[in-house]
Amino acid sequence: MDVVDVEPENACPIAPVVDVLFSRWTTPILWTLNKFGRQRFSELERRISTISPKVLTQRLRQLERDGLVVRTYHAEVPPRVEYEVSELGNGLADLFAKLTQWGLDNLPEVEAARGRFDSAQPGNHRHSLRTGNGR
Repeated sequence: MDVVDVEPENACPIAPVVDVLFSRWTTPILWTLNKFGRQRFSELERRISTISPKVLTQRLRQLERDGLVVRTYHAEVPPRVEYEVSELGNGLADLFAKLTQWGLDNLPEVEAARGRFDSAQPGNHRHSLRTGNGR
């Protein structure tokens, strides 16, 4: 077997995808827009109650830049801005559905494995999974 000198960040072909999709707030924003359709900023902020307005703005801009979200400005009084998943972003629906199913099928086993590991460690520190956040 030949060993190829590859930079670690290029060794995994899905690493760039993970960087784009799985930052702290990207997935909940895309999930919310996919589930509820076109949303105003305040609606997104209400549905993702743990995100700050500043971070929501930053993530929406990045998602728009990445082509995953479309921002529509309506020149009304008062002005109205809406966000929705782009055609490119809609291509992620199957991936998110598969990840959701994997989580439903496997996170209990991950939790059990963590419990077994933690109980074997000095001090018995247990780290549980965060589930039920609609992600």
